[in-house]
Amino acid sequence: MTRYRRALGGLLALVAVAGGTACARGDATSVWQNAAHATADDATADHAGLRVLLHRLTTKDGGPGALVALQDGPGGAVLTSGVADVESHAPMRGDSRFRIGSMTKPFVATVVLQLVGEGRVVLDAPVERYLPGVVRGHGNDGRRITVRQLLQHTSGIPDYLDYLKPEDVLNHPLAHYDSRDLVKLALAHPRAFKPGTDWRYSNTGYLLAGMLIERVTGHPYGDEIRRRVIEPLGLRQTSVPGDAPEIRGPHPHGYARPGKDTPLKDITALNPTVAGPSGSMISSGADFNHFLDALLRGKLLPPTQLQQMMKTRPTGNPDGGAYGLGLESHPLPCGGLAWGHDGGIPGYQTTGAATADGRQATAMVNLYLGGTDAQNDDMTSAVETALCEGRSSSPPLEGLR
Repeated sequence: MTRYRRALGGLLALVAVAGGTACARGDATSVWQNAAHATADDATADHAGLRVLLHRLTTKDGGPGALVALQDGPGGAVLTSGVADVESHAPMRGDSRFRIGSMTKPFVATVVLQLVGEGRVVLDAPVERYLPGVVRGHGNDGRRITVRQLLQHTSGIPDYLDYLKPEDVLNHPLAHYDSRDLVKLALAHPRAFKPGTDWRYSNTGYLLAGMLIERVTGHPYGDEIRRRVIEPLGLRQTSVPGDAPEIRGPHPHGYARPGKDTPLKDITALNPTVAGPSGSMISSGADFNHFLDALLRGKLLPPTQLQQMMKTRPTGNPDGGAYGLGLESHPLPCGGLAWGHDGGIPGYQTTGAATADGRQATAMVNLYLGGTDAQNDDMTSAVETALCEGRSSSPPLEGLR
């Protein structure tokens, strides 16, 4: 999937000021357990291409550990490689829970669209109707920005992550952040463009979407995600942690690398309010696959709202990516479209997608920030390979990006 500014990208230069130093050095993956292992319902499947990619992610690409969860109808598998902890060398578990960063956005958009279906929100109404007086300043005006534009990144509102001081986050990783304060930080700067005239990824729009959910329902966005999505689907490995800095249940340590050949930094403990409704959630590969499958099959949204969610506009990226409402599409090398999202938050990088005919795949690595371009490319290739396996037009292994 296309990588946008989806996480605390500006933190990279200052990662060294926070977290404990792990024992790994630049080529330390040579001493880690890097064989790709599988736990699967379809145990006879070989998944040779995926195993090569997983091995590459945890050797040449530099990630401590990685997994790919794939599902195709009744059959599923989770392949893992590398380690969850570079000190103990504990292997990556297939049921691991990760911070999923901006993969939170489809959950938030789903709740907003459910409220649209209930007649409580109008998609093309101004944000001002629901958040009076909140969006003001430097050309940013909630009276001229619609709810749809928040969800589709066509509002022109600046991304607050462009202005967040990285040292504030990394020197105080357990600090609480209020979404309203982060929105004010963004609105202190000029709008990027006139609403509706262009596309630019902005995490601020999803902070506002979370605030809208709270204003309309009277409940925090996390409570509504739990009630409307997590509990109905039985997503036992998925949560909205609020202020909690820990990841409950099996999970790998999350790492960042401040520079080439420098030690990894453990940044597992983080107060996720710094991301809030733009990227705070925790999930597993299997759970995210289940969510995407339910979403595309119409189990979470009425047909009209699902159609609106999947009505995309080009992002301008040469890979053909297009963005709907919290959901993006990309052409697959074997034909057809993949629908999903990706994410990154200090310690964890993730990407997941599904096809309309019932295939899902999610890739996860416990290294971000400081991962290589190759890590990003190989995560994308892993998802594409999983979605294309068994199709006659699937690319040969040597053709993987």
